Amino acid sequence: MPKLMNQNPKLGQKEGRAVVRYKGKTIYLKKQDGTPCKPGTRDALAAYNRLCLELQSNPDYIPSKQPTPSEEPNATLKELAGGYLTYSKVMHSADYRNIQIIVVDFLLALFDSTFPADSFTPKSLKKVQEAMILSQRFSRGTINNYTRKIVGIFAWGVTEGLVQETTHRALKLVRQLKKGHPGTWDNKPRHGVSFAMINRLLPFLIPMLRAMVQIQGLQGMRSGEICNMRVGEIDRSREHKTGFWYYTPAHHKTLEATGKETIFPLGKFEQELLLPYLEGKSGEDAVFSPAQAMRERADEKRASRKTKVSPAELARSRARVAKPRQYAEFYSSDNYRTAVQYGIAKANKQLPEGEKIPHWFPYQLRHAAITRVSLMHGKDAAQALAGHTSATMTDNYDKSQLRKREKLARKRKNPFVR
Repeated sequence: MPKLMNQNPKLGQKEGRAVVRYKGKTIYLKKQDGTPCKPGTRDALAAYNRLCLELQSNPDYIPSKQPTPSEEPNATLKELAGGYLTYSKVMHSADYRNIQIIVVDFLLALFDSTFPADSFTPKSLKKVQEAMILSQRFSRGTINNYTRKIVGIFAWGVTEGLVQETTHRALKLVRQLKKGHPGTWDNKPRHGVSFAMINRLLPFLIPMLRAMVQIQGLQGMRSGEICNMRVGEIDRSREHKTGFWYYTPAHHKTLEATGKETIFPLGKFEQELLLPYLEGKSGEDAVFSPAQAMRERADEKRASRKTKVSPAELARSRARVAKPRQYAEFYSSDNYRTAVQYGIAKANKQLPEGEKIPHWFPYQLRHAAITRVSLMHGKDAAQALAGHTSATMTDNYDKSQLRKREKLARKRKNPFVR
């Protein structure tokens, strides 16, 4: 009988495969589907028994040449993570910052640069989860999201020949953290902001931000969809037939998952708001540009100024003209949120105590729009506005159920009283 070598801990840990020695040859055991066997597993024992039966009936049987360990994936975790980071910068640019946090702050910080990618086990993934919990940087939902992204890195590694498929499959068995997991916390659920509150803020925003807030609130867009709008992504050729312009973002959150474009029909209200920001621009230009917003803010300050401009201020203005500050071409979701927060702070300095505006974020405009449409036109219309393939997903945004129950309660008659 051949001598089973999967009891050798050094060999098993180094090569990660069950092997036997027979007639001076090393034979790598395989499952029936042809994939390698891990040492000490039932699959390895079954493959060993099949080989023994074959040798009993045919002592001269020599299995076909098995691939040597050098022909198997042998990438380090650093090579795998670094490769995916480069890939995501191009293919998943919107998610690049999250991938960077996962790779730099956790994977490379917790594991040595020579750590083999195929040695990354479910226990290793749990170690990363615990490190994220101890950092207290992320909510439970974010940790679960990052865990899924790590599994996705290994899935990519399989397709690139850097990782064995069994490594990725094992990581998929790690469970998500449940609510109440020790050391974790959950974000408060998002709610829509009332349109009365939005209208109270609008006079304190510069014209560009007023347009962005209103269009997002009318269309239920995500913040990224309003920030990354390009002139060339707005089709105005069908206005004479339908009365609409059509905005089709080149990239959006669900494009990769569904393969379907998202198209926003822009009616006359949106057209009036957009028109001043389309004139004189090329197709690749940003509709809403931070540089243009700063010019609007400067114009607003000059118009409201009550004192004369001092010589020192004139000198500073000339210096700024000679060396203008560089602004990003597009708003980011963070910059957009900060600008709205600045407007709220500005408003609250001038509003009386009982009318101050509580802090809200632009993404709440999407929740508000979906809730409003659900109340006025029903859940199917709200799902269409949100662009969700599942009504269950729309329920996470639709906060109209309580208002609908209140409406029913007002009209309800007591059936127990004659």
